[in-house]
Amino acid sequence: MIITDERPKLHQTIDFDIKTSTYQIPVSFAAHMDTETIGEKDWDELQKNLEATIPVYDKINRFATLGQVSKWRKMARDRLPKEGIILEVGCGPGSFAEEVEGRDLVCLDPIPEMLRVAEPRVNEIRKKNGYSEAKFVEGTAESLPFEENTFDAVCTLFSFRDWYDKREGLTQVFRVLKPGSSIIIVDPAKINKIHGLLGWLWMRTWVGSYAKVVCKQDDHPWKWLTKTYVHFGTTKDYVRMLEEVGFTNSRAKVIFPGMATIWQAEKPNE
Repeated sequence: MIITDERPKLHQTIDFDIKTSTYQIPVSFAAHMDTETIGEKDWDELQKNLEATIPVYDKINRFATLGQVSKWRKMARDRLPKEGIILEVGCGPGSFAEEVEGRDLVCLDPIPEMLRVAEPRVNEIRKKNGYSEAKFVEGTAESLPFEENTFDAVCTLFSFRDWYDKREGLTQVFRVLKPGSSIIIVDPAKINKIHGLLGWLWMRTWVGSYAKVVCKQDDHPWKWLTKTYVHFGTTKDYVRMLEEVGFTNSRAKVIFPGMATIWQAEKPNE
């Protein structure tokens, strides 16, 4: 296993206006974030805000998804192979990893504090259930510190949206997957621009108001959920990107009640 210290950097704030049912995105910010990449000047700020979500991460996610997030995680788990080595990219505080049973598990995240919180949370449960300890690695999707053809599946839940370079990250996932193995992505849904506008309103009002109360501050870190969602592409954008990277059988399913999408694709057999 090779660990690298290369990590993209990110920074900058944005404001949003809605005019006649369209997004009005300042040019200064649009230059730093789009459907494929997040600019270097914004990376540090994003990481700081993601780290700040740790104490209330699960609480706000349950509220934001009307309690559906546990069902979405189960749907992702059910798509994993029953055995083998699983890589979770962007494991956060371990909310999904603690529910992965039986398989060997590697959890990767670029934020050291996320890993510090996730490791005891996940491994205490795995030890209790008689499973091998999960391994926790600091790193980014764009520079995966693993050998080719290592993993039997790669999953990323509510992290893909925040990758510095989605195309490069998917290329790296393709490299470390074994032939015939799957990538599984779960992230907020955006079927089209209208659906995206509704998602923006939901996050800004419903989620934002609750996060403001829970975090006890106006400038709460969940504002970055809205910011990265605005620039997130549509469901079809990433079906296409998976295919362009080299995956086959790329498909997506928008999950009830229309808040999230599961993408899945396979690395071709050699």
